[in-house]
Amino acid sequence: MNADIETYSDQIRSLLGRVCGTLEGLSQEQLNRRPPLPGANSAYVVAVHTLGNARAWVLGIACGRPLRRDRPAEFASAGMHGDIEAEHHALSEEIGRALANFDPARLEERLVPPGELWGEGEPHEISRRQALLHVIEHASIHLGQLQVTRDLLRSG
Repeated sequence: MNADIETYSDQIRSLLGRVCGTLEGLSQEQLNRRPPLPGANSAYVVAVHTLGNARAWVLGIACGRPLRRDRPAEFASAGMHGDIEAEHHALSEEIGRALANFDPARLEERLVPPGELWGEGEPHEISRRQALLHVIEHASIHLGQLQVTRDLLRSG
């Protein structure tokens, strides 16, 4: 595997593992409780959304696989820690396999991703490398959000 792609794969899968690990020790009620702030999401929703983003951007955008994403369903989700762990493990393995077979010559290919996979805002032209970097940035932001949310849930 190309060193750049291996780095992206390792970082993405590590961050997704840390996102899911942050939920450990939370009760089902804590996991699904929305903080009392306008527009706030439960820890479970943030984790599901982070995995959904990674699936869409790595497998769909960077690797060019045909997939669908139901982003609104991510924000309406609720469940148990075991559910998110199972999803994380399956996605991590799928990302590992997909990137192990990814041709590094494609990293600089440019495309305009479908709006369904993009998320908020208007899609614009990016490289496949930028798609992988987006996942790292996005997961990092939500990891910090989850750490603060977890600490607040445990304190009160």
